[in-house]
Amino acid sequence: MTQLTVAQVKERLNDDELTAHELAVFKEDSRKGVQQLMKRYDKEIKQKQELKRQYERMMMFEEALFQRGFTNVAGIDEAGRGPIAGPVVAGAVILPRDYYLEGLNDSKKLSLKSREAYFDRIKADADWGVGIVTNEEIDRINIYQATKLAMQRAVDDLSDQPEHLLIDAMELGATSTPQTKLIKGDERSVSIAAASVVAKVTRDRMMAALDEQYPLYEFRNNQGYGTKPHVEALKNHGPSPVHRKTFAPVKDLL
Repeated sequence: MTQLTVAQVKERLNDDELTAHELAVFKEDSRKGVQQLMKRYDKEIKQKQELKRQYERMMMFEEALFQRGFTNVAGIDEAGRGPIAGPVVAGAVILPRDYYLEGLNDSKKLSLKSREAYFDRIKADADWGVGIVTNEEIDRINIYQATKLAMQRAVDDLSDQPEHLLIDAMELGATSTPQTKLIKGDERSVSIAAASVVAKVTRDRMMAALDEQYPLYEFRNNQGYGTKPHVEALKNHGPSPVHRKTFAPVKDLL
């Protein structure tokens, strides 16, 4: 058998049809370039194995519910409770039972590029819904009630009726659907993590659109949070129509 070049070995290591025999041959190859490739390959395999173990740990709550006979388990999370402008947005996601999405995690731990990629995958592969509560509604009913309302709207936006809800640090009062509140649920449940991605990406895109309407406040950069430049803009120009009038420092400038 003709020995492959280092470049050909690299190509084979990236091939999904790599055989155990080829791998054994490459491991015995004494060439420095091949050994460097093998070190990198082994490191990537270990990373993939750890991501798989992490995903399996984050499936613990879903698996327990599947064992109890539940089929449609929805994860729910929100984005935008803390900002002083813009809506609060919730996501709800029902993942297929045997689904695996490598690296899925709490949206706050993902890069912008990763969040966008995961969002596209979740939309294509899962049942998902979005609930939006405007800043006017937040001012009228308070942020806690607005968050619950956004979550309920996200559940109502699902195509299928969920049989159990896994919710990040909240409980929905007015629902007959069984539910489980999970503290730091976006780190502990893949369904909630998926919902956090849906909520975060949806809201960030909304804030980018609001930035086009109200560029003085730089919503694209701060997502409505009270950063120093944002607060300075508030002091200089006053609140916009999308600011939350019951939130400090907005209410102090009215």
